[in-house]
Amino acid sequence: MDPVIIVGAGPVGLALALALARQEVPSVVLDEGPGKDEPRLARTVVLREDTAALMERLTGTPLTGAGARWAGWRAMRRKQVMREVTFDSPAGACEGAAGSMGAPDPGGATAAAPATATPAAPLHIAQHVLTGALRAALAAEPLVEVAVDSRLDAIEQEPSGVTAHTRGPKGTWWRGSYLVGCDGTRSTVRKLQDIRFPGRTAVERHAVAALRAELPWDGQALLHRMPPWRTSGPSGGEVTARPLPDGVWRLDWLLPPGKDLVTPEMLVSHVRETLAGWTDGPTPSYELLDTGVHTVHHRLARRWRVGRVFLAGDAAHCLGALGTHGLDEGLRDADNLAWKLAPAWHHGPCEALLDSYQAERRAVVAARLRAADQALPLLRGGAGLRAYVPGTARGNDALLVDGHLGHGAIGAPGAYADSPLTPQQLEGETPVDTQRGAQVMDVRVTAEDGSFVRLRDRLGRAALLVVLIAPGTGVWERKHWATAGIMPRLAAAVTALPYRAELLVAESYPGAAAHTVLLVRPDGHLVTALSGVRPADLYTAAETALGGPVKTGAGSPGATGVGSTAEAGAGAGATAGSR
Repeated sequence: MDPVIIVGAGPVGLALALALARQEVPSVVLDEGPGKDEPRLARTVVLREDTAALMERLTGTPLTGAGARWAGWRAMRRKQVMREVTFDSPAGACEGAAGSMGAPDPGGATAAAPATATPAAPLHIAQHVLTGALRAALAAEPLVEVAVDSRLDAIEQEPSGVTAHTRGPKGTWWRGSYLVGCDGTRSTVRKLQDIRFPGRTAVERHAVAALRAELPWDGQALLHRMPPWRTSGPSGGEVTARPLPDGVWRLDWLLPPGKDLVTPEMLVSHVRETLAGWTDGPTPSYELLDTGVHTVHHRLARRWRVGRVFLAGDAAHCLGALGTHGLDEGLRDADNLAWKLAPAWHHGPCEALLDSYQAERRAVVAARLRAADQALPLLRGGAGLRAYVPGTARGNDALLVDGHLGHGAIGAPGAYADSPLTPQQLEGETPVDTQRGAQVMDVRVTAEDGSFVRLRDRLGRAALLVVLIAPGTGVWERKHWATAGIMPRLAAAVTALPYRAELLVAESYPGAAAHTVLLVRPDGHLVTALSGVRPADLYTAAETALGGPVKTGAGSPGATGVGSTAEAGAGAGATAGSR
């Protein structure tokens, strides 16, 4: 079988290649650049708990040292603190540790988190650092080939595969099983497939500066609306400060609508007045490291799949207004698509499973875009008399908080409750604190070898996860309970599933009673929760989650185990050549 062709070597394309390799699917990454990225401290990303965990899982290294996990976050309006949040470590937050949340959350927490849980700190990291970590992981991955200086200019599809041509000193034809366009907002893949990309241009513009300075909020991120020293701009001005490692901060100033040139003198003026305003004195010393202008567009591709060609990341959607970050959704695209391409590569295509990529991901992104488009007139002007209604300002601030903290319709990760892969109501289904189709919480589990691991560490391995909630198992060695009670029946039911699955045991899970059985997809979304061992319901749910009956073949991951890496890598050797 030919490898998957990935066009684009940004974070989404590189993450997809690593995610496929974890599921023994070879790929070739067509990088139109030289294979390295220019260091830019003014170009950073904020990763939420799930996408930060995904990046650490794929790179195999903690990213906390490469980026900054914030100690807290505050929102100010003029001189008043409107909201303050203290962040927990990711693991502590996932255990549901209680903490001070300041004022009640106006937007509501995500469906997957208890209202009393301290939120996990987001990871703020320079994009070139993140890309560098992904490239380093790819360099040690035998199933991935990166072709630099390879610019796509043609795609041809056949029933059995896809062929791509790259131009350069040596024009090359690449043969693949599937092709995924991760080549950004001006995607060549999208244009070659004649896919429309409607939306809005420049819904927000920000002047950006990365600088080294001492600010009053050590390790805390800040959103400051209508600072008293600024009266111009939308809503009287807005500035955010986000810490990076080594005393570096990224500052963003919201610019008025239009295309006015941002001059170096203007940026330096913003820096000096902002630092002076925050320190209540003369401008403190600072070192300006990088500057830029960040323009946010809102666009959504009409189709995300054309036969064997898919779109992901900025090639499929643009978003990022109101404190949100589009890369989060791009990485979720990669995670979603990788586990669906893996069965197709190993067993042959299941059209329902491949079609579900667009059905799930496009619907989630479209909902976030709609929510942002509805909030933008309220927050950025043009709301008419509504802007003068008492209490409106506080309510509007809550919408902006949702975007910055990853809450509500604007910022929360989406759930796939209406997905074609979500089973109908099952007889043995039981409620837990995670709704069907939402991301599971990252609890500690016992693996089949008796080791204690995080649930998210077991994701993305070309396997469904079956998690039994069994209080007390954490204090006993696995040998004492692995063959007792309902475990043998559950183990037999897992072995009989139509796709490879891993059986895990957790002492507890929020909202789950003892002997609840969770079925979790490879991308961490909950399929169903069952009360006790119900083999028929478990089988039905697994089959639905896979889009229907799964074909199996020799030497490929199936219900009985994972095929050999050597066999999977055989398709990667003949990626380039003449047609």
